[in-house]
Amino acid sequence: MANNSVGNTWRILWAGLRALLVLTVVCGVLYPLAVTGIAQVAFPGKANGSEIQDASGKVVGSELIGQRYDLPLKDGEETAAPDLKWFQPRPSNGLGSNSVNTRYKLILSGATNRSGDNADLIRWVKDAKAAVIKGNSTAGHQVKPSDIPADAVTSSGSGLDPHISPEYAKLQVHRVAEKNHLTVAQVDRLVADHTDDRVLGFIGEPRVNVLRLNVALKELTQG
Repeated sequence: MANNSVGNTWRILWAGLRALLVLTVVCGVLYPLAVTGIAQVAFPGKANGSEIQDASGKVVGSELIGQRYDLPLKDGEETAAPDLKWFQPRPSNGLGSNSVNTRYKLILSGATNRSGDNADLIRWVKDAKAAVIKGNSTAGHQVKPSDIPADAVTSSGSGLDPHISPEYAKLQVHRVAEKNHLTVAQVDRLVADHTDDRVLGFIGEPRVNVLRLNVALKELTQG
């Protein structure tokens, strides 16, 4: 009886071990390789992180993760000032610094988690609104408070939204044109060419990928 009990136990353990080995090979090796192979063939760009390249072929970021475009920190500064020659993204808590459009650094991600009537949030929005008006007004064009869309003064849930609304992009056109010695028509066309419509014509909202827009802006100014 003892020998039968030991034998049965060994057979059960061996069966379990074989099942573990088979499932490990199938689920842990073959399935991931198959999915990776299919993704590389069918969707190579998305499978490799939706990377964006500049005109020279250098990877400058991902179209899925937003970037900031700031000036280098000066002595005594805690927060870098925006580099106004570039289109600016939404306000955020988690975008890395990028003043030359060649790389991004992901620091953290997260929303403000404040209610609509929170005093801090109201102050942040008012300060952001004043900064948008000041930063985007030029000698020949004054930004009005009514021109400012919500995404210009609020961050996304992740704080890493790579897109802005066409309205916010157009609001920045005069400033970008002036800083880069381009015509308003040239920059306006650039925004129009990089505005994506709703998915399938009805899902989501029209949007502009800031990194793609700035890559095109860099090519235009260097062309």
